[in-house]
Amino acid sequence: MAISTSLLVLAALAWGGTLWKASVNEARAEAAYPPQGRFLQVGGHQVHAVEMGQPQGSAPDLVLIHGSSGNTRDMTFRLAPALAGDYRILIFDRPGLGYSSRLNGNGASIRQQADVLRQAAAQMGAEKPIVLGQSYGGAVALAWATGHPEALSALVTVGGVSHPWDTPLDMYYRVTSSRLGSALAVPALTAFVPRSTVMETLDAVFAPQTVPEGYAEHFGIGLTLRRGSLRANALQRANLLEEVDAQAPLYPQIAVPVEIIHGTADDTVSPEVHARQLARDVPGAGLTLLEGIGHMPHHVATDAVAAAVHRAAARANLR
Repeated sequence: MAISTSLLVLAALAWGGTLWKASVNEARAEAAYPPQGRFLQVGGHQVHAVEMGQPQGSAPDLVLIHGSSGNTRDMTFRLAPALAGDYRILIFDRPGLGYSSRLNGNGASIRQQADVLRQAAAQMGAEKPIVLGQSYGGAVALAWATGHPEALSALVTVGGVSHPWDTPLDMYYRVTSSRLGSALAVPALTAFVPRSTVMETLDAVFAPQTVPEGYAEHFGIGLTLRRGSLRANALQRANLLEEVDAQAPLYPQIAVPVEIIHGTADDTVSPEVHARQLARDVPGAGLTLLEGIGHMPHHVATDAVAAAVHRAAARANLR
């Protein structure tokens, strides 16, 4: 009995230390990477919004939607500065990530996220912006276009998720999206995951290109590793396939100009499964395949992505 009690005490102390360490790391990350923009209230939910570029009314509105595990800083590194001379740019943290609050305990569907971001953009005076989504954000942008076709002028997907795929959910997301994994594994990740592991993950996401100098420091890796962000991202990722499967049949109804840009060497979101099928399904969609480019063209082929935005704006008679 004494041994069992001692083990329980040691386990409780270890778990308490894990939670303390996780809280310390979260506080350190938020102190180092505070919000860059302002906060909006949309249906009782907090949305963090960053505005860059031209004054309201002087240039086309452009909304940038980041991908999985991301935040506004992913878009403020290279892409937004490259477009700031020609557009009024609105960048939002998706629900549950960055400094935007979660919508619910289920992760928030791509359609729910699109509706919240649409309302946030409207609050900032952007009733019919160009909407650009990267990776997971591409699926959210497509949900915006299919769910609220009157509330955008053009659509751009960058390495975007659009169609169902046949590979199983990664074990990492299977664990972190489960109740047990959310309760136990997530705090341990926040507390103890080493920077070297995170950098290896970044290397894989950017491959075959290298991570741009200064990106990791600008992005704020610690924001992604907070418990709330890890849990929200895991549920969103676990639910994505079913949501995309339901959304894909709606793509032929998209009537706004669409530009699709995708790297041929993207091993994260297949250009064959997603970009090519989307180009076939959306009438008049423009498809640009970047030879040898991986999953992050907005950082490693920024000029090509900016050109796609300019084409979408021109097609929508905004330039």
